[in-house]
Amino acid sequence: QVQLVESGGGLVQAGGSLRLSCVASGTIFSIQIMNWWRLAPGKQRELVAGMDSTGITSYAESVKDRFVISRDNARNTVDLQMNSLKPEDTGVYYCNAEGVYAGGPYSSDYWGQGTRVTVSE
Repeated sequence: QVQLVESGGGLVQAGGSLRLSCVASGTIFSIQIMNWWRLAPGKQRELVAGMDSTGITSYAESVKDRFVISRDNARNTVDLQMNSLKPEDTGVYYCNAEGVYAGGPYSSDYWGQGTRVTVSE
């Protein structure tokens, strides 16, 4: 059974920084893509950042130049360094692993439970 656990959320003032971490545990042979999504109040879920197993990254326009995603393939972890935080970054951040090969013939996707980030004025 593969599980994703996020940590690092909290309350921070605008302009501050937070670092989110996610660990994927269980029998895992490889993970194609690891993503961070967020769900903000009154908004649709948004893909914030993603990184594939080769290191190629993608970012939402709203977080470019402020957030940095990093990944350790050997440890099945993905971090999100969030700088210059704004109140509109407030939301629940979810870690997502796409294309997880855990021993079977097919890959699966998994989600964490989420970690809340609140950015005050």
